[in-house]
Amino acid sequence: MAIQSLQVTPLHPTFGAEVAGVDFTQPISPELYAEIRKVVDKYGVVVFRNTQLTDEAHIEFSRYFGDLDDVTPYQQAGRIHRLKYKELFDAGNIDPKTGDVAAMTDATVIGNKGNALFHVDSSFNARRAGHSLLVAHVLPPPGTGGATEYGDSRTAYDDLPQDLKDRIEPLVGNHSLFHSRKTAMPEYFKDLDVESLPMSKHKLVQTHEASGRKNLYIASYIHHLDGVSREESDELLAQLREHIHKPKYRLTIPWEQPTDMIIWDNTCVLHRATGGSYEGKFPRDMRRTTVKDMSSTRYGLNGEGADWRVGMP
Repeated sequence: MAIQSLQVTPLHPTFGAEVAGVDFTQPISPELYAEIRKVVDKYGVVVFRNTQLTDEAHIEFSRYFGDLDDVTPYQQAGRIHRLKYKELFDAGNIDPKTGDVAAMTDATVIGNKGNALFHVDSSFNARRAGHSLLVAHVLPPPGTGGATEYGDSRTAYDDLPQDLKDRIEPLVGNHSLFHSRKTAMPEYFKDLDVESLPMSKHKLVQTHEASGRKNLYIASYIHHLDGVSREESDELLAQLREHIHKPKYRLTIPWEQPTDMIIWDNTCVLHRATGGSYEGKFPRDMRRTTVKDMSSTRYGLNGEGADWRVGMP
């Protein structure tokens, strides 16, 4: 299938697109994957509507992007996994014990409040995430929320003044899953000592290898920056987050029907859950494959071949 068979509709002036013309009910050929990948590399986040993907086909297609992560660390931390395959991360609001909508007081729901902050998947692991492929299975009623919002961290970097680019170029971020959770729910996690727990190190400024463009690799998981004082670290992170969160770098993508799929590249876009009035009332069954980063900087400064992942009950 040639590239011209893909109908690509840009969704934002600088990133994001919707793609039609792919029949996901048939095996995806290497040639077609290569054309899809070109679009993903260019736009950073791409939505496919009404794919009819099964769990099995979702996983199989995801393998084209690289090595798949799995939920083993979460199971080891005590979380129940309700899905059949360990390669599928449960990104919905279904209580795995009952199959009903999880209560707002459920520990998993509270822990996932951090997903409402702009982040990149798995930056807190020794080997970070590359692509994420999220498929909708059950959606709440229209108008009750649940859209996913994205941030263009390549263009946000481009727009920084040169003196600030020079200042942040050598800096390294320390990423912690627990820092994000505590930021989102400080009272619930008030006794959590973030600094006593594992942190992953990744450069703040990176080159997105597929496009050759510089990227501001910042997320809610960054606790502090190496190479500067804690005071300067806090000031810089606040300044950079204020910049990258500007509306001109943001794109909200609604979920329209079951089997919609959104693919995004965590090494060049941020994302966050937007919530809504459906929470605690209506089911939202979302399943994500997470592809481990395949770039030369996949391990950051954590050591080539490092193999630890963080789970949270």
